[in-house]
Amino acid sequence: MESTATPTHCPYCALQCGMNLTPAPAGTAGPTVELTERADFPVNRGALCGKGRTAPELLSSGVRLTSPLVRSDGGELVPATWEEALERITAGLGSVRAAHGADAVGVFGGGGLTNEKAYALGKFARIVLGTSEIDYNGRFCMSSAAAAGIKAFGVDRGLPFPLEDVPRTGCVILVGSNPAETMPPALRYFTELRENGGKLIVVDPRRTRTADHADLHLAPRPGTDLALALGLLHLVVSEGRVDEEYVRERTTGWEEARAAAMAHWPEYVERITGVPVPQLREVVRMFCAAESAMVLTARGPEQQSKGTDTVGAWINLCLATGRPGRPLSGYGCLTGQGNGQGGREHGQKADQLPGYRKLDDPAARRHVAEVWGVDPDSLPGPGRSAYELLDALGGDVRALLLMASNPVVSAPRAAHVEERIRSLDFLAVCDVVLSETAALADVVLPVTQWAEETGTTTNLEGRVVLRRQAITPPDGVRSDLRVMHELAARLGEREGLEKKFPTDPEEVFEELRRASAGGPADYSGISYRRLAEGDGVFWPCPAPAAGVQDGEDAALDGAPLPDDDPARDGTPPDPHPGTPRLFLDRFATPDGRARFVPVAHRPVAEEPDDAYPVLLTTGRVVSQYQSGAQTRRVPELNRAAPGPFVELHPRLADRLGAAEGDLLAVESRRGRAVAAARVTTAIRPDTVFMPFHWPGAGRANTLTNPALDPTSRMPEFKVCAVRVEKVEQDAARRDAGRAG
Repeated sequence: MESTATPTHCPYCALQCGMNLTPAPAGTAGPTVELTERADFPVNRGALCGKGRTAPELLSSGVRLTSPLVRSDGGELVPATWEEALERITAGLGSVRAAHGADAVGVFGGGGLTNEKAYALGKFARIVLGTSEIDYNGRFCMSSAAAAGIKAFGVDRGLPFPLEDVPRTGCVILVGSNPAETMPPALRYFTELRENGGKLIVVDPRRTRTADHADLHLAPRPGTDLALALGLLHLVVSEGRVDEEYVRERTTGWEEARAAAMAHWPEYVERITGVPVPQLREVVRMFCAAESAMVLTARGPEQQSKGTDTVGAWINLCLATGRPGRPLSGYGCLTGQGNGQGGREHGQKADQLPGYRKLDDPAARRHVAEVWGVDPDSLPGPGRSAYELLDALGGDVRALLLMASNPVVSAPRAAHVEERIRSLDFLAVCDVVLSETAALADVVLPVTQWAEETGTTTNLEGRVVLRRQAITPPDGVRSDLRVMHELAARLGEREGLEKKFPTDPEEVFEELRRASAGGPADYSGISYRRLAEGDGVFWPCPAPAAGVQDGEDAALDGAPLPDDDPARDGTPPDPHPGTPRLFLDRFATPDGRARFVPVAHRPVAEEPDDAYPVLLTTGRVVSQYQSGAQTRRVPELNRAAPGPFVELHPRLADRLGAAEGDLLAVESRRGRAVAAARVTTAIRPDTVFMPFHWPGAGRANTLTNPALDPTSRMPEFKVCAVRVEKVEQDAARRDAGRAG
């Protein structure tokens, strides 16, 4: 009998590319599923990168965890039963809570969790553990763009338009993004843009594979994107290119933002950024000459201690030229993680409740508390942000439950974070593989992943999609939802609390709908059936006025139907179609106008000096993903990207006496990393680049600066001061031994 293909989505980046999975025939060596293209899904149209294409290899029992692990008396992680592992967690978390209070227990989530799991995790932290100390690794990804978007537009959705609009616009400024390597199937949107006569401008300190496709490449000094945006806005004003009618009719705050920009004249900006004035003028000419245009940012300008202001400056440029809320135009953020968008909407952030509600809003607390069946006053207040939570481990926070994250590799000042994790009284980790962080745990729980479970994610467009289970997970593996259900039964202070934590993802999603109803990220009009029948639904998607979805689902608030409701005579109300394009009529602010936010250039937190004269920037390579916990277990990907490296300009290499392949030590005020030299003219002479996917001696995040943005609490991953030196092989081996 022929197996049926299951349409689903990739486990990696925020494109959430469509793919089909079919169980492999019994006895087949290798992956348990066969992957084929899904050409009908509009985001990737069948295209997959190497990571997506090899994702089935992660399902093999030889790669993934299949049994709980507990720390033995001898200090080793050894297999255990689920009952023993859950009892260990209950005792570990419970004893810390009893001795030191609820906030001594922390929870750390991940941007790869499905919407259902992210929602349940935030709920679990607040009503089972009673702790305010919950945040997630998505804080390290999109938080600055989110904060700037909320300030300007009143809502945060990565892209306020679908990707299909990108090839049809007239000009795109792509700031600090390298989709050719971070999300390769998206590159076609930019190549099609140019084929259609549009212009692509790339802003990046490196000449990346994406920059090779650009009409114009700007290579600013790392950490100066804010000054660059302000200089461009200065030129828009001085050259008379402001869309005065748009500014007058659709915005507020222009005069203050204009005055701030006028302090950044072109020659001053050239001195700060290194971008020549003629290039600045050419950017303004190309951007303003286009009938429609976009600015898209990613981690480059966002992962800075001034990331919110930096993104705000690029938004100001868009507003002054009349772009947001017009067809094929506006500002957008290219979200990174697989569920980076949905993961920041439904409650695993320190200050958030489901539906992108604020935890300190009394009305939001009342609404969500009613859905959860608890007293609003019982909900804890906002807690620490991600790095601040990690920094508090072993101090105020003495026990940690961690899901789907690997901060030993991915956090800034990683050696310090590793030390803090080691100092915990108790650590429990739920993961698919034994990551570097899981290896430090007292208990490790093997949980389902991707093709082994059903759940929703929300891609970078705000498109909610349904990942479907294609295979049965191995014996000994349980879902995160079941883990929370089991722990609620053991840790809950009220009998029967586990009933508030169903294990069926669709049941969790139905509750998420109710909790999100009326919030900025309103999913109440979305159902699994709608998702299964189409290509996803864009939020906000409120339920019809009577609270009925598709004429069949129960009223979300349980209220009786009004006498004049069409459903009373058997005519179901039309479902909301979803919102592919935001802001066409108004912005999500009280008066419907977008907000200019005045900002000014300021230096990075750590400027180069005589002791540390070079700038370090970090990023990704095409064949690895995030901390590499999964992709480093795929042989094909490891052959393509076997280890860390230091990219540097030939002039810097000459000063160091270094050649291609020589080992270099890169040292910051926080630590030292060693990796092979990769000499190229694609990078600025004052800058080195390291990818951050590897642990050990080449761990790039040993070096990075945890200086935080005052609004988003984003660490400054993208720029810090370092010194670089050539090292001998013997010294490098000693470094590797110490790191191991």
